[in-house]
Amino acid sequence: RALQPPGPRPDLFRLMDCDRSFRLDAQQLQRRFRSLQRAVHPDRFGQRPPKEQYYSEQHSSLINKAYRTLLNPLSRGLYLLELNGVEPAQETDCDADSAFLTEIMEINEKLAEPKNQDSLEEIETLIKVKQEELTKEVTAAFERDDLQEAKKLLAKMKYFANLEDKLKNKKIPS
Repeated sequence: RALQPPGPRPDLFRLMDCDRSFRLDAQQLQRRFRSLQRAVHPDRFGQRPPKEQYYSEQHSSLINKAYRTLLNPLSRGLYLLELNGVEPAQETDCDADSAFLTEIMEINEKLAEPKNQDSLEEIETLIKVKQEELTKEVTAAFERDDLQEAKKLLAKMKYFANLEDKLKNKKIPS
């Protein structure tokens, strides 16, 4: 009845009791996350031997990683590619169309301008809409089992995720 160490490379989908699919039920994922954390959280193992306390920390950390990875569409997509043996696109692989790269450059330039709340909200809305569109396209690509198309779309999602980070940093009062 002692807690055992987690396996070396667990399947995060299996751990979180989800289908190995890009389409995911976020509420089911959250319920599973909470249930697993209640079972293995280090606070429950404070009176156990040090080895079990250590295993509890490992399990808890792994469950956090699985939850974060699967909840975020970009990391979930990249993880699915990895499981299918597909290398994610590198920044240098940028065979992205020039119209897309121009759009990214323009948004970057807007973000570089002095702070203007209205333009930041406009950019935030634009990024959110683009992310939603790309998420739908990635879902369709995975459902068609078109991993190369999913890879290209995830590379585009990465650009928007970077823009989102820049936007968040810009919004933080300095």
